[in-house]
Amino acid sequence: MFQFFANIFGYLLDIINQFVNNYGLAIILFTAIIKLIMLPLSIKQQRSMKKNVELQEKLKVIQFKYKNDPEKLNKETMDLYKQEKMSPFSGCFSAIIQFILLISIFNMVRFPLTYMEKVDKTQIDTYTQQIKDAGMDVSQAYSEIDIIREIDFLRENNPEDETLKNININMNFLGLDLSKIPQQNLADWTVYIIPILYILSTFVSMRLTTSMQNANKDKKELTDGENKETERNEMEDAMAQSNKMMSWMMPIMSVSISLVAPLGLALYWLVNNILMIGERLVLNKVVKD
Repeated sequence: MFQFFANIFGYLLDIINQFVNNYGLAIILFTAIIKLIMLPLSIKQQRSMKKNVELQEKLKVIQFKYKNDPEKLNKETMDLYKQEKMSPFSGCFSAIIQFILLISIFNMVRFPLTYMEKVDKTQIDTYTQQIKDAGMDVSQAYSEIDIIREIDFLRENNPEDETLKNININMNFLGLDLSKIPQQNLADWTVYIIPILYILSTFVSMRLTTSMQNANKDKKELTDGENKETERNEMEDAMAQSNKMMSWMMPIMSVSISLVAPLGLALYWLVNNILMIGERLVLNKVVKD
């Protein structure tokens, strides 16, 4: 499944790259297109987030009321979900989509010759061996990135190779080499620019989400004229706990991968975060309950 989506994404990124002739700019445009395609899901998530605030307050009341009667608690909880036309697993679908995108785009960035240029594996192995025979280092995990880095050497040694002539991936973007991997270039301070910006944008995104949820909660309480405080339930809501865990797990996973993956992947996540922040601000104003 991941290979299927990596192939599709590779076709799209290659078309954009051929048009702009810059890998970094192509990733930015690619990210914007993916975000646009996912807009209907984002709108649905925004509506669910607003509705979930009201749902959580009702769940706390039910959980406190029936905390000593698990069977009644389960029944009332499911009835509430049906009444509100929501699923207790609605957050899981979004998480699955994010995971598919994460792995598929990681594979696409890791193997650009396979998924973008559609180069045969036998040829890739041949190029890898030629680089090794010349005494150059080749990463086992990112051999295709190394081939692109040493493309001039390969072209000199294979002047009749049409495949090498047709490879056009310019990884220099605003003075940054998007083929570099932070873990392998610890002495180069430039490899930390994009990951650090990505980390900062992640915390901004998480803070924004929390602020929007609290704002929606305050708005709901004022609308209902509720001035009383509900005693906190001893049992945490399963869905809220799952969403909270996922909101931290995905960024931590992404940051960890960005340090051991080519900078092109971190650039995708950075641009995606920036677009997501703007998207949430706009949708919060536009999308109604």
